[in-house]
Amino acid sequence: MICADNTGAKLLQMVMLTGFKGRSRRIPAASVGDIIIAAVKRGSPQMRKQIVRAVVVRQRMPYRRPEGVRVQFQDNAAVIVTPEGDLKGTEVRGPVAKEAVDRFPKLGSLASMVV
Repeated sequence: MICADNTGAKLLQMVMLTGFKGRSRRIPAASVGDIIIAAVKRGSPQMRKQIVRAVVVRQRMPYRRPEGVRVQFQDNAAVIVTPEGDLKGTEVRGPVAKEAVDRFPKLGSLASMVV
């Protein structure tokens, strides 16, 4: 998963989905707008090997909106947030899904494009 902000991380690997209540032995899957816990795989030396919280802003798997439109992006991307839910970066690169902006309004003001 690509990191879409300017915090110094380039590549994230999802470790856990926060707030997941599901079936036993089922692997949790995150979608747009979910908060995940991720490990930083590539980036600046002080960010590497850190465990961070992030919000998923794009996903490659098509998902359906209530009005019937299916939305799909070219890549998976997330934005790093603090434990309180505030964004760590000062800009967000690339498009951001409307579902993520609805849950995190500050994300919409920092995003270059909301789809």
